[in-house]
Amino acid sequence: MRPFRRFTLLLALFLLTGCGEKIVDGRPQATKPVQGAEELVGLEMTRTERDLMAADLVENRNAYADLRAHQLGNEHRPALRFDPLMAGKVPGDLADTPAVWSNVPVGTRPADLNDLAFATIGELGALLRAGEVTCVELTELALARLREHDPQLFCVVNLTEEQAIYRAAQLDAMLNHGIDLGPLHGIPYGAKDLLAVEGYPTTWGATPYENQRISDTATVCRKLHDAGAVLVAKLTLGALAWGDVWFDGKTRNPWNLEQGSSGSSAGPASAVAAGLVPFAMGSETWGSIVSPSTRCGVTGLRPTFGRVSKAGAMALSWTMDKLGPMARSVEDCAMVLDAIRGADPRDPTAVDAPFPYSPEESLAGRRIGYLEAAFEESGADSALNAGALEVLREAGAEMVPVAFDLEGLGIEPSSLAFVLSAEAGAAFQDLTLSDRDDELVRQVRYAWPNVFRQAQFIPAVEYIQANRHRMRLVEMVEAIFAQVDVYMAPSFGGDNLLVTNLTGHPQVVLPNGFIEVNSPHSITFVGRLHDEAKLLGVAKAYQDATGWHRDHPEGY
Repeated sequence: MRPFRRFTLLLALFLLTGCGEKIVDGRPQATKPVQGAEELVGLEMTRTERDLMAADLVENRNAYADLRAHQLGNEHRPALRFDPLMAGKVPGDLADTPAVWSNVPVGTRPADLNDLAFATIGELGALLRAGEVTCVELTELALARLREHDPQLFCVVNLTEEQAIYRAAQLDAMLNHGIDLGPLHGIPYGAKDLLAVEGYPTTWGATPYENQRISDTATVCRKLHDAGAVLVAKLTLGALAWGDVWFDGKTRNPWNLEQGSSGSSAGPASAVAAGLVPFAMGSETWGSIVSPSTRCGVTGLRPTFGRVSKAGAMALSWTMDKLGPMARSVEDCAMVLDAIRGADPRDPTAVDAPFPYSPEESLAGRRIGYLEAAFEESGADSALNAGALEVLREAGAEMVPVAFDLEGLGIEPSSLAFVLSAEAGAAFQDLTLSDRDDELVRQVRYAWPNVFRQAQFIPAVEYIQANRHRMRLVEMVEAIFAQVDVYMAPSFGGDNLLVTNLTGHPQVVLPNGFIEVNSPHSITFVGRLHDEAKLLGVAKAYQDATGWHRDHPEGY
């Protein structure tokens, strides 16, 4: 380890990394580094108090050294668990009935299968069941389009061609024998490359893990396989789930190749937007589905924390990571969620909850909140946001202004954001201690190497205090749903994105027009914990009324 790195890691002696000691009259004395550490964490102590705790700080430092000498793999979770239901609860009005899907007319086989590139899951499924196309044909179409357009988009880490063709042939045989696995039967998809798939590299988008192979398959990929979906590609993510820059380049936005696709679910958003796959699995900790979905003009769902198992996924933040689909439409996302939801013995945070989804027939009478302060913000998207409210009013919804009770909360949500830094710093502490963080492409203030380093200075006491306030934040958001069925917000307006990622509430983001030519934008709907059925029903009704999801970039 470089001398400066060693010095800075030892500097945070108080509470975190121990201290140097000096023996006077047979007892250890606290030295000046403790005072420096006090200043770092905003404390003030006397010399006597420093001397009194000196031996304990040394013992702590020795304990830290022991832990650091036995670094755990990313798959090992802490003996702590975030459960938003401690403050909220699964809504009592959720009927435990199967999801119901829209009736989709059966189309005809186009002369050129590329004309199906932007078809929805429902439309493709109707063609498959009518015998107009085969599972193998759809799989080959996706693989061909991925090969053709990846040199411009940089959205593919690895194709899974051999496995995909074999599985598609099996699924065709099943249909021929009357076996239908459900709406995803024969539908190709891509997976963000933080999801392990046995037999293929799982790179996490980062140079230190470029050749990593994990002898496991993520639970969501197993469930999608069992539901008949066909994995055709591992798709890019910004290194260790930040941004759109990975070890082999920057993933591009199909609407504007001069622009990155945003992150960190960069590859899934780019591939879906360009019509390379009907849907893809992404993940979000703080905006990683919402941001690229907005940039690339696709529909993304971030489910309730605990709705979907994270087993087999790279851990960045054990209490904030969520896995969710990115697709052509709201109902496509609902179909995928129905396949991947539920408890998993490999992930103790994953729970069972009903999903009685049904397409909304009408928005008339629905009480829909809108985050008033966020809509009052002035920006390039103001007209689009106001237009979204008007669409809902014209559809007969009762629009109710709502607000976060930050005065009652007593703190700013941004004061809790270091929860993510602390957990990420722990998840990848081995990179910091070994200097392998230098291998990551981005070395700027707002990138993981710097965040991992500064996270080593976050006191454990403050991390726990932040999580105590976090439960009050959950209660604050839950209180809104005493007034409304769902609420909407500008996707990046106010504190909504951070707040709902901290609380674990579900959010769907969908296209909402264009700020300028080839610059799509989005609007967000937020629902009660585990009430994705109502959330997605309302969002689908809005999407059907606007049709922005039917717009696609030229050249694909």
